[in-house]
Amino acid sequence: MTIILFGPPGCGKGTQSELIAEKYKLKHISTGDILRTEMEMGTDLGLSAKKYVTEGKLMPDDVIIGMLMKFIQSNDASMKGVLLDGFPRTTAQAEALEEKLTLSNKQTNVLIDLRVNEEELISRMILRGKATERIDDNPETIKKRLQVYAEQTYQVKSFYQKLNKYVAVNGLGKIEDIFGNICIEIEKAI
Repeated sequence: MTIILFGPPGCGKGTQSELIAEKYKLKHISTGDILRTEMEMGTDLGLSAKKYVTEGKLMPDDVIIGMLMKFIQSNDASMKGVLLDGFPRTTAQAEALEEKLTLSNKQTNVLIDLRVNEEELISRMILRGKATERIDDNPETIKKRLQVYAEQTYQVKSFYQKLNKYVAVNGLGKIEDIFGNICIEIEKAI
């Protein structure tokens, strides 16, 4: 099983991913978390990633896809499936992901798009930045990240709509209500 949790920065992907992964016994893969770990460790990938992250830009596709597929393949035996959080971020990444999954006799079951308005997204990320001291949760970088999402990432929606694997879920409200709505969509897809 492969589920993609999709949406702009600050929409609640991390929070919902934890709940989904626990309920469905999926390996939660957050490209953002992997990159942040690499940055903290000071690896070559981490140093490269830090430059892109601090500028609010997306990492090059080949770097992200290679990192993600290596992670999936290295943990494959222990997984009942994967939950991708924050990936794919471009149509090219979506195409590459689907190609790699097909070669591995796997497929994406559903892409769930958490829909949240921009004002709420900015508010959430500023609060998160104050609480966690994330370098990418400051007003200037937030605006760049949302712009990049609108220009590059949102197009992924169309790709999965054409595959009939796209659903939108309202990302506003109580965490448990949003989770309940996500579970309804997952159950329809599996």
